Amino acid sequence: MADESIKTAFLEIQGRMIETTRKLKQVQNQIRSKETDKKRSFLTMEELKQVPDDTNVYKSIGKTFVLETKATLMNEQENKFKDSETSITALQSSKEYLEKQIAEVENNLRELLQQDPGLARQIMSMNV
Repeated sequence: MADESIKTAFLEIQGRMIETTRKLKQVQNQIRSKETDKKRSFLTMEELKQVPDDTNVYKSIGKTFVLETKATLMNEQENKFKDSETSITALQSSKEYLEKQIAEVENNLRELLQQDPGLARQIMSMNV
């Protein structure tokens, strides 16, 4: 009976580890994407600063280009930049939380394996 409960606890911990690792990878990908957006906005703002105020500037919308004022495009890029920074900050805190959860799950797994060395041997003998 105890052996069966240890196995079910192991399977539950394993499932939590897989799910948390998946979420962590997803958050890391979102951070990379937001950092790319932030960099693109920054570079666009830097290029727009070099353009004289009376120059025609165009905004890409799909396959179409629309005439916009330089100030409008600068405001849009600044907003995108700020939004990206805010998102990155929120995602960083989510990443830290998930990393703590992974460490907790690893500790739980370690404790479980110390409780039942036979389970550790069974796991090591499994073909993955």
